[in-house]
Amino acid sequence: MKIKKYCPYCGYGLIDKFVEGRVRRYCKSCADPIYENPVPAACLVTVDDCDRILLVKRSVDPKKGMWCLPGGFMELQETPEEAGLRELKEETGVEGKIEMLLGVTTHSGSMYDTILMTGFLVRQYCGEPIAGDDADEVKWFERDAMPEIAFTSHKNFINIYYCAYAGLIDSGS
Repeated sequence: MKIKKYCPYCGYGLIDKFVEGRVRRYCKSCADPIYENPVPAACLVTVDDCDRILLVKRSVDPKKGMWCLPGGFMELQETPEEAGLRELKEETGVEGKIEMLLGVTTHSGSMYDTILMTGFLVRQYCGEPIAGDDADEVKWFERDAMPEIAFTSHKNFINIYYCAYAGLIDSGS
C-alpha cells in the first residue's frame, strides 16, 4: 500500500508520530492523526441444488488467473449485502438472495493493506452464469473438485459452508 505523503484535508506534508499507542501518519497543520482503516468488501458462497459452489477465475490482479468467490469492494452508500449481490451480478450475471451471514474476517491485500471481508450464503438465485466484470471464466465446483482458491478468507467461507450448512434444506433446519 502506498504511504500517504500529504494531508487529505489541508494538503500539508505528513510525518510519522507516536499517537494513541502507535505510530501513525500525522498532520502538524491540522494537529490530527490520519487514521488508516480497513477497506470493506463482501463475497458470496453461491450454492446450487447439488451443493456445488460458483467460482470465478480472476481476470485482474491480484491473483490473476486464480479462482475465487464472486465479490469485491463496497462502494459509498452501499451495505455489505448490496455490495456482494452487485458483485455477484457483475461477475457472473446471476442475481441472488442472501440467506445468511457466514462470517466476517480480515486479510492482507497488496493494494489496501487490510481488507475487512464479509461472507454471505446464497442458495436462491436466478440466471445462467456467464463471465463478466473481473472474471475470465465462471464455473460450478463440487466439494471434492475445488481448484486452489486465491484468497484465504474465501477458502474459510467455503469451509464454513461445507462444515456447518451443506445439505440443510433451509436456514431454519
